Amino acid sequence: MKDQTSNNNEVVVSGNNPASNADGLDLLRRFIRARSPAIERCDLCSAELGPEHPHLIEPGMRKIVCACQACAILFSSGAETKYRRIPQTVRYLPNFELTQSQWEGLMIPISMAFFFKNSVTDRMTVIYPSPAGPTESLLDFESWDEIVNCNPVLKELEPDTEALLVNRVRDSADYFIVPIDECYRLVGLIRTKWKGLAGGTEVWTAINEFFGELRKRSTRVGKTAHA
Repeated sequence: MKDQTSNNNEVVVSGNNPASNADGLDLLRRFIRARSPAIERCDLCSAELGPEHPHLIEPGMRKIVCACQACAILFSSGAETKYRRIPQTVRYLPNFELTQSQWEGLMIPISMAFFFKNSVTDRMTVIYPSPAGPTESLLDFESWDEIVNCNPVLKELEPDTEALLVNRVRDSADYFIVPIDECYRLVGLIRTKWKGLAGGTEVWTAINEFFGELRKRSTRVGKTAHA
């Protein structure tokens, strides 16, 4: 009997001829490879990556790339290199001090944003998510310095790779120090799920799940990282 491919995309290998069976198995292997999802690879050496893998950032371009462990180790030091390794630690700041007046002094148009030290400009940068993607806002540095004085943990932010993530939407009071890629994951989530003028139920559910996940992963800290 000949090997056949069924109409419902299942490969049927039949018969007792060893050569025929070998050809059928080869066809099956090719079929499986064609149906498998694309394999994610290291952007530096093309090694195959697992679901969880390190990320690097290129500060000059604000470009995030995927990396294998071997390549990521090359950029784990504090030396000046093209890429910097993004950490994975999430710190939740339950005692963060930020008054409504201080927040308004930052002149950010919405109640969600992230702040990081840009090593290229040597200045703090603030970005807020929007349906159009990440949007940079001018930062009032006097107001920012006042917030840092109230929260010394912010002095420990690693340039380019860590950010203060603030969520004050709908009476929330969420403050985290997070890997910078988590901030851009939030931006992408909002950009892809936002519908209409108010966003829609789907995006707000996704935002709540995002911050809930961060809390589960996080370590709680006080005003300093050593508190």
